[in-house]
Amino acid sequence: METLKRRLLDMLIIFVLWLLLTWSLDLQGVVAGAILAALFALVLSRLLPPHVERLFSPVRWFWALMHIISLAFWVVLANFDVMYRVLHPNLPIRPGIVKVKTTLKSDEAKAFLANSITLTPGTLTIDIIDDWLYVHWINVHESLEDTEAITRDIAGRFEVTLRRVFD
Repeated sequence: METLKRRLLDMLIIFVLWLLLTWSLDLQGVVAGAILAALFALVLSRLLPPHVERLFSPVRWFWALMHIISLAFWVVLANFDVMYRVLHPNLPIRPGIVKVKTTLKSDEAKAFLANSITLTPGTLTIDIIDDWLYVHWINVHESLEDTEAITRDIAGRFEVTLRRVFD
């Protein structure tokens, strides 16, 4: 019974998306959209996220917007930091690969965290293994064994909002 509810909800979401994309309420378009939505819900339902109804939570949308704003802020600051390092005569960098421990649980949240880190200049997420992200960092200023400080510096600012969006 649970899968039936899930597939009906998926069908409804796909059908509404169809109506929004076609922006038409003519009979042929509505019928075609309903048939395609039913077909996609039957065939592709297992590929959609498990809690698709979370997409409609205004609180999650608010926190997603807060994440985007904070990400933009940190990207601008990191751009200035990288620009300083590139233009400095002595090129003060200490590159290295560090381990970052995340407390996020869902795969989607970890992927968003990895992408947020990669969007920040001077960092590049290389791999995600379980709760660990491996990140290339332009200036490792902590001991490589101090994963708590590294996690706080690299991922701490993003995990707060991503936890509210995804978990």
